Amino acid sequence: MKNEISITREKIVTLFDSDYVRVFDLQYAPGKHYYDATRRTLEDLAAAKSDSDFREMLPDAVSCIVILETPGEEPRLLLSYEYRYPAGRYLLSVPAGLIDEEDKKEENPIAAAAVREIREETGLESGEADCAAIVNPLLFSSPGMTDESNALVCVRLHPEDLSVLSREGAEESERFDGFVLLTKAEALELLKNGRDQRGNYYPVYTWAALMYFAVFQ
Repeated sequence: MKNEISITREKIVTLFDSDYVRVFDLQYAPGKHYYDATRRTLEDLAAAKSDSDFREMLPDAVSCIVILETPGEEPRLLLSYEYRYPAGRYLLSVPAGLIDEEDKKEENPIAAAAVREIREETGLESGEADCAAIVNPLLFSSPGMTDESNALVCVRLHPEDLSVLSREGAEESERFDGFVLLTKAEALELLKNGRDQRGNYYPVYTWAALMYFAVFQ
């Protein structure tokens, strides 16, 4: 039987509002409250969308599975250590970032965001043709607390020289501590261990990238 809970914008109260994070009280019944941490505005909250709008919405961000195929070598998965402020340390991460307003004007916003984020966070140039493999158009991170979502995109690049790897395009708040190039065997080892090479846990989108690379490479 379908649950008859209905959340409308008229029942939502703003508790906190900033440029990148907001908190809303989803008053789903009289005297009943559920709190939603989100990147979305009140007008764009997933909880208040119609079924048709929910199924067509864009994700907040894109996470990129970047596979490097260099001449004479086996393919490698490109990851890096990025400082994640809520975790308080550098975590093994995929190139990722928010889909911005300029991306949304493009014919394929997910691919446009992937191309831009890869360039900014790795220095590698790609095109939308390289982003043909959208592994999943929208995945929720932790829908018990937030409607935050990412598209998962696989990008295969063929650089002749990895000396071009850089972080010069990264935003001021973004901090990195080195690139990691993994073979399939090394990716499988990290999946088995559940920890990165420094002994720390890693994000769910890193797990997805490791799994995709290990299984479908």
